[in-house]
Amino acid sequence: MSASGAVVGTGVSVWRFGDPVAPLQDAVARGAILAIPTESSYGLAVDPRHAGGVEAIYRLKRRAPRAALLVVAHDGSGLATLGVDVTRPAARRFLDLGPAPLTAVLPLARPLPASAGEASLAVRIPADARLRQLLAALGPLTATSANVSGEPPILELGALHVLLAGEDAWIVDGGVLPGGAPSTLVDLRGTPQILRSGAFPAAQTIAWFGVSSASAGENSAPPVENISENA
Repeated sequence: MSASGAVVGTGVSVWRFGDPVAPLQDAVARGAILAIPTESSYGLAVDPRHAGGVEAIYRLKRRAPRAALLVVAHDGSGLATLGVDVTRPAARRFLDLGPAPLTAVLPLARPLPASAGEASLAVRIPADARLRQLLAALGPLTATSANVSGEPPILELGALHVLLAGEDAWIVDGGVLPGGAPSTLVDLRGTPQILRSGAFPAAQTIAWFGVSSASAGENSAPPVENISENA
């Protein structure tokens, strides 16, 4: 490994918790891709407002840019910087439950590159304290699963080096991750509905929000990728 953190032969740099955060801040500002650890698998992270960074993720995943990318933030103030109205009662109730493996679709003041043209966004506050601390320094980031579309999510660094070889990218080293169920996904733009069951208990979601179960195909929510992160 070079002094810069790059692994020789891959061109991908590795950042470890406790390292200076400035290189990651510079990377996010220019639209570089970060591979970040969540509770279950690695995600591909860029500033959700950076059109070039979002386009790089779609290209890397080999998918059409029509499905919105899920976003993680350290707390409600981070979501507010994106134009999420965190003062709405449903949003406040969502934030009261976090951090948790629960993702909510909430209205946006205006579309973002990561929202695929929709004035709404799927967001979560991850349960991993180290990740939240990093997000506090970097701002909200996308967290779409680190894989080519249709392939399994990535749990270890070796596969990340293969995926990101030749890219302007950094890997945030979280070690080998355990995998597991995706986050529970709930639409909170109107009448609350569960769009995807996952790691957060459905019974608790129903009781907290008064939701009704619905499949994504029966709901008017924007297309949100079936993220495999358990956060």
